[in-house]
Parts: sequence; C-alpha cells; structure tokens
Amino acid sequence: MYLAIEGVIGVGKTTLARMLQPVFQSALVLEVFEENPFLSDFYSDRQRYAFQTQIFFLLSRYYQQRRSVPELLKRGEPLITDYTFAKDALFARINLIGDELEMYYRVHDALAEKIPMPNLIVYLRAETAVLMQRIASRDRPYERNMELEYIDQLNRAYDSFFIENQARNVTGNVAVLALDTNELDYVRRVEDLKWVENRIRQALKQVPFQASLPLLDEI
Repeated sequence: MYLAIEGVIGVGKTTLARMLQPVFQSALVLEVFEENPFLSDFYSDRQRYAFQTQIFFLLSRYYQQRRSVPELLKRGEPLITDYTFAKDALFARINLIGDELEMYYRVHDALAEKIPMPNLIVYLRAETAVLMQRIASRDRPYERNMELEYIDQLNRAYDSFFIENQARNVTGNVAVLALDTNELDYVRRVEDLKWVENRIRQALKQVPFQASLPLLDEI
C-alpha cells in the first residue's frame, strides 16, 4: 500500500499522515519544505523568487522520493506520504510563465518518469477562509505574508487538478479520494479519524469498512 495525502497549504496533510501512520503500521515520508532557502522571499515577492523556489522544490522532492520511496516499496512496507511529486507542476503553472515555465516542464518531465506512483491519493479539501484560519493558527513565520487571493487561487487549482481529472495527465490511473475537511477535526475527535480511515480502507478495498458520515466525494 502506497498512500499519498494531498491538499492546499494549511489543510492538514502532515497532521493526518502522522495520525494514520500507526493505524496502517506504515512507513512515513514527509515533505521537507522548510529547507527551501527561497521560501520566505517567495511569499514576500512571488514574481521575483518563483523560479528559484520552484526548481529547488522540484529537485528536493525528486531526490527525496527517488531515495526513499522505491526502497520502502521494494521491502513491501506500507507507505504514507504527505505530498505527491505530481503536484509540483500545479504550483509551476500558477507561479511561472514564458521561458521559465517551459524550462521547468522540461526538467519536471524528465524526472517524473522515475517516480513511483501511489496506489491512492487522498485529496483533503477546505474552503479558502478555513485554510486561512488554519494557516494563521499555526503561525509559521514565512507564512505570515500569505495573501488570501493566492491561497484562493491555489485552492481552485487544486480542485481542477485532483477533481476535474487534470491529475490524470500526470498520475495516470491513480485513484483520487476527495474528502471535505471543513467540519472534520481528526485531531480532537477520534470518530473523525476513524471515519477517514474507513473511507481510505474502502477506496483500497481493505476491511473492515463501516459506512458513516456522508462527507465523501470519491472520483
């Protein structure tokens, strides 16, 4: 089992990945985004620092996934990650234009061929206002300059990518399980975490599965 959790900044990907690790007795690979030296400058001046930020993320994600994921899968260990390599191109389409975007795609396409695909992508969704509240509550210094318009643009792009089948162009036939997290609190409510677990087991055709809250939008 290789499960990737996706969603917009602040939606709760890493938190859920950590909480599901003991549930599925899996290995865990988390995105190392705080090491990007351009990230703080990017949120202050996106146009100026977009290309540097994007290329650093692309290579960082590539090296992490090429180093960790194949070895874990070869050993037959269940694996959960809090990002997909495919989503990197989503950010590029928003942040890059012209020659920079073309150059990015050339590098991305060459690297993507060597990245293993997950069995299931769990796409966590939330309204932009909810995302802004969650971003503010965790109060990371480099996120304090985030603009609502940028997060809203990302939110719409994520929906297009993971729900309106654009992801198929990058991820092939990988199934996508979309979950609305606006009212979910799997940190404080055990029943919410169990509900998420059950939806995932259903999508993976694992047992046990118990039908419950009607918050699922599966594609």
